Amino acid sequence: MLLTLSTNMFPATDLGFLLHKNPARAQSFSMTFGKAHIFYPEASEARCTAALMLEVDPIGLVRRRDGDSRTLEEYVNDRPYVASSFMSVAIGDVFGTAMAGRCKERPELAARALPLEATISVLPCRGGENFLRRLFEPLGYEVEATSHILDELNPEWGTSRYFTVRLRGEVKLSDLLTHLYVLIPVLDDQKHYFVGDDEVHKLIRRGEGWLGSHPEREVIANRYLRHQKSLARRALEQLIAEEAPEVDEVEIENAAQEVQLERPLSLNEQRIDAALKAILANGARRVLDLGCGEGNLLRALMKEKSFTQIVGMDVSHRALEIAGRRLRLDTMPEKQRARITLLHGSLIYRDARLVGFEAAAALEVVEHLDPARLNAFERCLFEFARPQTIVMTTPNVEYNVKFENLPAGKLRHRDHRFEWTRAEFQAWADSVAARFGYDVRFLPIGAEDAAIGAPTQMGVFTRPS
Repeated sequence: MLLTLSTNMFPATDLGFLLHKNPARAQSFSMTFGKAHIFYPEASEARCTAALMLEVDPIGLVRRRDGDSRTLEEYVNDRPYVASSFMSVAIGDVFGTAMAGRCKERPELAARALPLEATISVLPCRGGENFLRRLFEPLGYEVEATSHILDELNPEWGTSRYFTVRLRGEVKLSDLLTHLYVLIPVLDDQKHYFVGDDEVHKLIRRGEGWLGSHPEREVIANRYLRHQKSLARRALEQLIAEEAPEVDEVEIENAAQEVQLERPLSLNEQRIDAALKAILANGARRVLDLGCGEGNLLRALMKEKSFTQIVGMDVSHRALEIAGRRLRLDTMPEKQRARITLLHGSLIYRDARLVGFEAAAALEVVEHLDPARLNAFERCLFEFARPQTIVMTTPNVEYNVKFENLPAGKLRHRDHRFEWTRAEFQAWADSVAARFGYDVRFLPIGAEDAAIGAPTQMGVFTRPS
């Protein structure tokens, strides 16, 4: 099986520095399943290509297994000829430093997007060309796939699941290698080794920065972890798009832009004040701030002595770190520190840590969820956590015309999956309340316009005593 990596940057031979492999000589590496060979079919200043070729020893693999049972399939299969988890292991072992983004001689190149091309001969694609494109095109690659017929002597048998695949894009070398490392076994939908907790941690580590926002993340996680749903679920809890740590910096920047857009109206302060009053009015002592972000509501909650237990939960590690600093948790008096806990977690998975609280706030959270995940969010909050009072705020999309700096048709935040009209929010809230045994009332946040309402809408859900 063969993988080639090419570039036409100038000088193209700097690819050798990035891969930590000298273009002037071929190298071979012993692997547990055979050998890996590195060589350069071309190496000029105009274009450079590095090739990784694997020699898989299928007989050696079978003989190393425990037990005496042997089948013909164990000896005769496609493993020596196609890119699979063997190729991923080789990429990790042979190009591990490059995949980590380290290059002592050319650090500026390792940190920069470069014109790169990867060719894989031959790649099994269980799911066909359409699935192949759904994996790589969202990552910005131009995909060229050439299918292979089952038998050249019998073309009427049709095409096989095998493709020669060429990927082109402006991308960091470390990202390209990481994408190949994860997605090759996903396309093959097989692995030659045991999958357990280590593979979960590996997927989270290798998926940082891209997998959380990938539209096929569920399929990727399931296939990568050999369809072990419990393992995939654990990985996805940290990788879903609207919550994943890899977008922390972008999320923080986007949130700052949203605050700046709304600053003349002081909407953030008004939302916090309204939510705080609603929670206090219901006599809650133990409170959840779901999607707590950088801790704005948490600071207001901490000022109220009536709250004995305050929990802030977010899926962004970075946001939680900022919240901890802003709250000064490390210097907070012990008695005060005992009142507050910060949790990393997801709002679309059942979490026992959220049970037993009297009130929960989810301010400007629901619009960051994919519509397809709303049902999971509803069950997590209204069915499983089930606090007595739930306070939710969300933008009123009708009011967006009042923001002079917001182009027509654009949402307030680049990560918003949707923004509801007042009628849409109320219809959703009424439906949720009816299904889960809550009453709901609606309050406007900010100055109301007679025609289009207030900039923010709030729903206060309460369970009848």
